[in-house]
Amino acid sequence: MNVKMKRHKTLYIFLLLLFLHTTANAQLQKVIKDIFSADTALTHTDSSAIQKTDAAFKLKAGQIQKLDSLHQETVAQLRGSKLHENWWETGKHAIYFMLVLLGQYLLFRLSSWLYQKAKARIQQLKDTKLKPISIQNYEILDTQKQVKLLVFVASIIRYLLLFILLVLTIPILFSIFPQTKELAYKIAYYIWNPVKSILVGILDYIPNLFTIIVICLAIKYIIRGIRYLATEIDAGRLKINGFYADWAMPTYHIVRFLLYAFMIAMIYPYLPGANSGVFQGVSVFVGLIVSLGSSTVIGNIIAGFVITYMRAFKQGDRIKLNDTVGNVIEKTAFVTRLRTIKNEIVTIPNSFIMSSQTVNYSSSARSYGLIIHSEVTIGYDTPWRQVHQLLIDAAKATSGVMPEPAPFVLETSLSDFYPVYQINAYIQDADKMTSIYSDLHQNIQDYFDKASVEILSPHYTAFRNGNASTIPKEKPATD
Repeated sequence: MNVKMKRHKTLYIFLLLLFLHTTANAQLQKVIKDIFSADTALTHTDSSAIQKTDAAFKLKAGQIQKLDSLHQETVAQLRGSKLHENWWETGKHAIYFMLVLLGQYLLFRLSSWLYQKAKARIQQLKDTKLKPISIQNYEILDTQKQVKLLVFVASIIRYLLLFILLVLTIPILFSIFPQTKELAYKIAYYIWNPVKSILVGILDYIPNLFTIIVICLAIKYIIRGIRYLATEIDAGRLKINGFYADWAMPTYHIVRFLLYAFMIAMIYPYLPGANSGVFQGVSVFVGLIVSLGSSTVIGNIIAGFVITYMRAFKQGDRIKLNDTVGNVIEKTAFVTRLRTIKNEIVTIPNSFIMSSQTVNYSSSARSYGLIIHSEVTIGYDTPWRQVHQLLIDAAKATSGVMPEPAPFVLETSLSDFYPVYQINAYIQDADKMTSIYSDLHQNIQDYFDKASVEILSPHYTAFRNGNASTIPKEKPATD
């Protein structure tokens, strides 16, 4: 209260002195004007007039000197009071500054303490409430991974809060002192302006976001309905004339891909920045890279779909591609993989299959039986009827050969030294074709040996005395 009264008193004194100083200056100027205006008249005046003028001038000068000293004294008092006030304001600002720093430090310590408490609580949940997250017997997140994930989220929240505190504290610190108040306003503007722009952009984007959500949900349920139909057709519960069951899932994948492409084309205009030149330039660049580098890939994909609808083979079939014979173990959009009888995995591009000849053994075996055949050469001295019967008996005795249709023999050629006989037999299991061939060849040797018929194949040249034969001397044991 006393300080305030002193301020008012000093102000009043200052105004009074200013008024007196102004009045004295006006009088002094009037006196000087009178003196100079009377300069010519002084030569004609008497000495008494000069003395009066000099006395008046001295009186006015003394009054002015007194007013100046009083003014200087008042100014000194005001300066002392102002200096005292500046020191007081500076002290208050420093105290506020220290309090803000102390509050910031305490909040930092509080965030660290809360983070440690949350971390300890998460560790306790590991043995109580956390359970592994699995999808179709596949464990995505065990309890240890969940603990690490929760701790990571807690640390992110902690650092985010610390960043917000720091962003809020810096403008407050600069706004305490008048000299840095403008800088505080600028910092607050630089911080708030991007946040404001982001918030306004998010609010303006909400209608487009709802449009994208509606489009995605519509496509999602359309795909779900198509998948249900494809599953029913693939399982054989739903039949469509002219549409095979093994076409169901490939067709579903094609339709799903087209629907997703259609969905992307629909939501593209609603994406943030879709109309910007940078976004469009990147899209054109990506499209150019894909078109230049994916010609072989696209060719294999198209060939894969063509092979599927050709129904040349399916997974599990025993097929022959050029010189490779094996079972189909995988069909993808790009390649087909075969496993040979030697357990070799052969990967063949679909575009190569399109330009090659494919033999499907399993398809024939399932439909009407696969015919296996083997050729032998017997001398002309052996009756052909006997050779036919021996070959048929050997085929019937082979495991895996179908009794009906019955095996049959063809004479494919009459060479210079022997006729060529071909035994043909039906089998149903194409996967066992190699072992059936082996058993058939063994039985042919046994039956011809029993009948003492010499097999002349493979053809060879030997010097004989006419008495030796290629028939084994020892007879095989019979059951």
